[in-house]
Amino acid sequence: MALRILKTLRPVAHPLATTLAGGQRQEFIHTTPACCEIRKLARLRVVDNSDLGKRAMAEGRPPRCIHVYNKRGVGLIGDKVLVAIKGQMKKGILVGLKQNQKPKQPKFDSNNLVLIDDNGSPLGTRIHVPIPTILRTILKEKTLAKGADYTKVLAIASRYV
Repeated sequence: MALRILKTLRPVAHPLATTLAGGQRQEFIHTTPACCEIRKLARLRVVDNSDLGKRAMAEGRPPRCIHVYNKRGVGLIGDKVLVAIKGQMKKGILVGLKQNQKPKQPKFDSNNLVLIDDNGSPLGTRIHVPIPTILRTILKEKTLAKGADYTKVLAIASRYV
């Protein structure tokens, strides 16, 4: 029955369609594109040395994104996100992403996050991975616009790319 409905909806022959015994047609169609964006329920990797982040990563339960604080709902480098980590809700700043980036922004192997508290200061004292230099201008603009001071995240970074 489902194949008959599918045939009526898609009368055009598909290159991935195969004909089964008895004249029935079966289609193998990939319907969802690969999602390399920071959206809700995306897994992130904590790259600072905060106690909460180290325990979550050691247990193999990485934080998941609950909300992205921008108009599009898709996280980019320098955006603030709300994450669920170890049964708590914490805020963080994205410092490295797997998705294709704008020119002059490096692409990383994992989605990196630095945990912050409500006033914008980081929970850890050191960032273990290199962060992009473009993050300096992005966070300085956001610091001037909002009351939080995000430049402290730049101060604890040891390497830049």
